[in-house]
Amino acid sequence: MSLHYVALGDSTTVGVGDPMNGSSTTDLSGAGARPGQGWRGWASLLADALGSSHRVTFSNFATSGATVPIVATEQLPEIGTGPIDLASLIVGVNDTLRSTFDAGRIRDHLDQVAEDLTSRGALLLTVRFHDHGQVFGLPKWLRRPLWNRIEQVNLVFDDLHARFGGIRLDMADTPEVYRRDFWSVDRLHPGELGHRKLARAFADELVRRGLRIDVPPQLDCAYRPPSKWADALWLVREGVPWVGRRANDLLPWAARMAVTQFNRTPSPLVLPPSANAEVQRLEA
Repeated sequence: MSLHYVALGDSTTVGVGDPMNGSSTTDLSGAGARPGQGWRGWASLLADALGSSHRVTFSNFATSGATVPIVATEQLPEIGTGPIDLASLIVGVNDTLRSTFDAGRIRDHLDQVAEDLTSRGALLLTVRFHDHGQVFGLPKWLRRPLWNRIEQVNLVFDDLHARFGGIRLDMADTPEVYRRDFWSVDRLHPGELGHRKLARAFADELVRRGLRIDVPPQLDCAYRPPSKWADALWLVREGVPWVGRRANDLLPWAARMAVTQFNRTPSPLVLPPSANAEVQRLEA
């Protein structure tokens, strides 16, 4: 049996956090792997597992730093034409970190991408995002408005799943997500264990749907969570410079979010009525 699997999304699907050389160092630009070695990641691990039972054509169109509009306008056209069996679509976190965040535009673009992929026969693989602020250890005043944005993206994916079906993993239902060893040193990208867990979870769901996988993604890995010293060293070398590069966009956004939180002013949404009702419940 032949399978055509395409992957779209951001740096997580690129494989950032899971370098082929086994190093735990992560560059937030997505270029931290050594030349000639590159990133592996959950999508490649899943494709390898599928290849244990099928003839697999795997194309990874994900790019580091991608937002939902980039997936729709740049990655989707690269796929070309023809049937697709599996398509993973994991994107949206980068959108929540932009001052230009627009839930309505995110919905429109994701609808476009999902409709195109499923019309060609693809089974969609998506996720529902967890509370990134909890993983980062952000203060409550910043964590709650960030979670509000993430949940707006989640609600769009809820609507997407209801319309187009497929397999959706709820990351918040995975206890390991809030453990340090799930993440690379930057806490934004999964580490080797996180990527393996994600690949294994999708593989298990595909098997439950009747797809044969003789050798599922393995969970054993050599990765160990970084020490406190490594965390601090990474912050100086990578984290602070990244914030500096993003300051013109990230810091004004963070300040506005804080003011909004203190004033208890809900953000305007352009979502289905049921989704708007859910966001209002969360903000109550």
